[in-house]
Amino acid sequence: MLDRLRSLVRDIPDHPSPGITFRDITPLLRDPAGLSLAVELMVNPFRDEEVDLVVGAESRGFIFGTALARALNAGFIPIRKAGKLPGETISQDYELEYGHDTLEIHTDAIKSGQRVLMVDDLIATGGTLEAGVKMIENLGGELVGITVLIELRGLEGAKRVEPHPVHAVLRY
Repeated sequence: MLDRLRSLVRDIPDHPSPGITFRDITPLLRDPAGLSLAVELMVNPFRDEEVDLVVGAESRGFIFGTALARALNAGFIPIRKAGKLPGETISQDYELEYGHDTLEIHTDAIKSGQRVLMVDDLIATGGTLEAGVKMIENLGGELVGITVLIELRGLEGAKRVEPHPVHAVLRY
């Protein structure tokens, strides 16, 4: 199964800058069986966790986040780039493997004590997920886990979200 998923991830060398290998999931997304398998493997460890909300970061976190929310009978909360959400927000600056950015979430997105699953397509340096975790916790959410399709182990991004473990389907 994992070999099948791995075969649907395309490597793009030197993107977005020299020395970086981009793991392109668009071939996986266009393959119905591959997409379904990826979602199932991402959600399965959390089926008994009583998840209230799934939080996904812009933009590929939306793709998997809404599917996981549906599978868990939970709501979905988007975390967006600065200036994209229409209501009152809190923000968090973060570092990527190739730059800096800011993420925002609505201040009323999570109620204190709600059980939240954080999802993204990939964890590299961990900056995006770290920013998301901070905002979830600032709003009073109880983080039940983090799930990603791909972990780039050499960049040690999972260390940035400790003590929260990261469930990754594929590791490179």
